Amino acid sequence: MAVPFSYSFRNLLRRRVTTTLTATGMALVVFVFASVLMLAEGLQQTLVETGSYENVIVVRKGSTSEVVSGVEREKAAVVETQPEVANGPQGRKFAARELVVLIALPKRGTGQPSNVTIRGIGENSLALRPQVRIAEGRTPRLGSREVMVGLSIAKRFQGTGINEKLCCGMQEWTIVGIFDAGNTGFNSEIWGDADQLMQAFRRPVYSLVIFKLRDSSEFEAVTARIDGDPRLSLEAKRENFYYAEQSKAMAKFLRILGLSLTSIFSIGAVIGAMITMYSAVANRTSEIGTLRALGYQRRNILAAFLVEALLLGFFGGVTGIFFASFMQLITVSTMNFQTFAELAFRFTLSPAIVAQSMAFAFVMGLVGGVLPALRASRMNIVESLRAA
Repeated sequence: MAVPFSYSFRNLLRRRVTTTLTATGMALVVFVFASVLMLAEGLQQTLVETGSYENVIVVRKGSTSEVVSGVEREKAAVVETQPEVANGPQGRKFAARELVVLIALPKRGTGQPSNVTIRGIGENSLALRPQVRIAEGRTPRLGSREVMVGLSIAKRFQGTGINEKLCCGMQEWTIVGIFDAGNTGFNSEIWGDADQLMQAFRRPVYSLVIFKLRDSSEFEAVTARIDGDPRLSLEAKRENFYYAEQSKAMAKFLRILGLSLTSIFSIGAVIGAMITMYSAVANRTSEIGTLRALGYQRRNILAAFLVEALLLGFFGGVTGIFFASFMQLITVSTMNFQTFAELAFRFTLSPAIVAQSMAFAFVMGLVGGVLPALRASRMNIVESLRAA
């Protein structure tokens, strides 16, 4: 017969101080573990949501990001005439030629310079990104030296307010608007007219061509035609997939860093759980002997103490996740390894992270409790009763 669950639970309540201290140690480790996973998840989600499944980005073959890509005007014209490109509101092809370059701007507060993405847009660029809306001011006029900045840029960098002047590409640009792109990477960009920016930065080629598919099922056909044309030397990818690829290196680095840190911290939490459980065994020697005398088997005693250890892990896991959930209120920024530009994003808690964090907490409890539980199960009945 099994030892009742309530027995294990009550024993933890009887040792409130040691239970609280041990669970708190586990909670801190789970907090760090979950926070790092949330950081990586937030980065990936921001870049994935930047793109649309219906849109296709065409860049130079082998380019790792938009910044190092180049698409000549003649090639851009060929891409725009593909039959799979949807027609826009005025009967024109629903496509846009864009330029992506980096500039350095000083941060608010510190004044330290950081790379920022400036995107040259075309007539259809805003229509292709319906998630972008004007939060303040207006959109820049095409053919003018006007720009608008993302909400994250306006909050984090000096000189990026409405009607302020931005000096880059040996030209002065007037900020006429601030746009909100939601939880996407566009919030960390500055947008202006592509042709004007090409002249200012002396760039003879565009960085990419983006267009909307007439039918999403035609993606394979247009991709095969563009990728297979040796004259173009271009490759086409769905926009959401393209930006998802941009996050892989950074997200992988964050996860490896998080696992390394939490592995080190978890050693202390496991030792704490082990000390707590060994103390429980030592203080309940006669109790263990009584249970054995009543007919409980060694495996029942082992299971009862393992349940206590797992309960410690459960309390620590729930507490750690609870406090980690408040990290979603924080927006952080870091350098994107692919573009070398600053990217702002939020911590994101997902069901998968909750499950992984709880599993990690249970593993800590199990590892910390298995040796004391084995010791308790192997105690001699007579010797245990004599200890009373």
